[in-house]
Amino acid sequence: MPRRLAYLSLAPIAAVAVMAAIRTTPAPNPAPPALAIVHATLINPNAAPVPDAVVVFQAGRVTCAGARTSCAVPQGAATRDATGGYITPGLIDAHVHYSQTAWIDGRPDAGDVRARFPYDSVVASLRDHPERFDRAYLCSGVTSVFDVGGYPWSLPMARRHEETLTAPRMVAAGPLLATVDFWLNLPFERQFVFMGSDSAVRTGVSALARMGASAIKVWYIQVPDSLQATMRHRLMVAGEEARRVGLPLIVHATELARAKEALAAGARVLVHNVDDVPVDSEFIALARKNDAIVIPTLVVVTGYEDVFRGRSPGLRYPLDCVDKITRSHLESPLPDNLRPPAARLDRLKSVPVRSAHNLALLVAAHIPIAMGTDAGNPGTAAGPSVYAEMEAMQAAGMSAKAVFASATMGSARAMGRDRELGSLEPNKLADAVVFDADPSADIANARKVRLVVRGGAVYTREELLPQP
Repeated sequence: MPRRLAYLSLAPIAAVAVMAAIRTTPAPNPAPPALAIVHATLINPNAAPVPDAVVVFQAGRVTCAGARTSCAVPQGAATRDATGGYITPGLIDAHVHYSQTAWIDGRPDAGDVRARFPYDSVVASLRDHPERFDRAYLCSGVTSVFDVGGYPWSLPMARRHEETLTAPRMVAAGPLLATVDFWLNLPFERQFVFMGSDSAVRTGVSALARMGASAIKVWYIQVPDSLQATMRHRLMVAGEEARRVGLPLIVHATELARAKEALAAGARVLVHNVDDVPVDSEFIALARKNDAIVIPTLVVVTGYEDVFRGRSPGLRYPLDCVDKITRSHLESPLPDNLRPPAARLDRLKSVPVRSAHNLALLVAAHIPIAMGTDAGNPGTAAGPSVYAEMEAMQAAGMSAKAVFASATMGSARAMGRDRELGSLEPNKLADAVVFDADPSADIANARKVRLVVRGGAVYTREELLPQP
């Protein structure tokens, strides 16, 4: 079969495989017993702190969150004394990839180690063992994630995660529609679907909707000028089809011109910041018109630089929550033959600088921001890379309160779950973190995780550390 025709046939084939999986709903875990966390200061996004608070969780929901005088501890509830702590909604990473490993074995386009780590085996391990990333997220205070592109199995995985108290909640977009005929796929399962024709785009969107995708993701990569008008048209088709099936359009577009086209097509979320030139008034106006959310992903390029230069990302964020396989890879320098030329690495340094400048412009223009790391890319580990991202956002000029809000309510909005997540209020889902210091005063305090509540089940950070 010609390669292009193979791409066009992906969606129906993937749908058959995944629909059977997502029709089977896993048996829900029994609801944890009622839990009350007492004597902590309650920190909600964009709200005044509440000292000596009580937060009550019952049947997987928040039933009360407020001052001790207004929230009674139910009879028979388990009580955890969090004196000196700060209780907040769980952090949310709004840009992750469970189909990647945080090292180059999951991105052989970045560095080909398939002779030692066959790619099909790597992907099978990612599919079958998400728990190593799950623990890292919870250990880091992250209770929900938005998987914005990957193999079809990420869709039923998201459904299972919702019912699993030892994993973060997960919303998934599934396979990406791509403007380039990208090769990083498996022979019978694809994560990149080439937008080779209008009909391929329509078929892909319809199939993703049937498969249970929560968004339509377009990997809007720059193409030669001779093809740009065609791909811009197909992006518009993707936007039309996304609206038809009732799913948000989310777009990877890092050049200003492409990002404007994404917004014109109806993008509700830009999963990266513009990082080539400063954003302008036209971009701001388009973003406001869509009420679009921007996920800056300031430090993912630094992760690549770490890996290629042989630096451990442990110099930027702690690795104690990271599983031993990923940590071993990240702390082992690449052989010289896999490293790009120094001049290319030096050029990477300017990307986070431009992106940080644009983040400051977006914040000044009151464009909604969500926190996301692009975890799974080399050097950006699931879980604690949120600390590096949030601290870079604060360094770019966002206040700690604004960064905290972006990592809770902002990210909940990006993943379409702000009615259930992002703050500790009655009837919202029972996900929370107790920190030893206030992250809304200095976002570096988010590193000081004491307790994590997921679905009403409570864990100490030590209980979530990787097993030896």
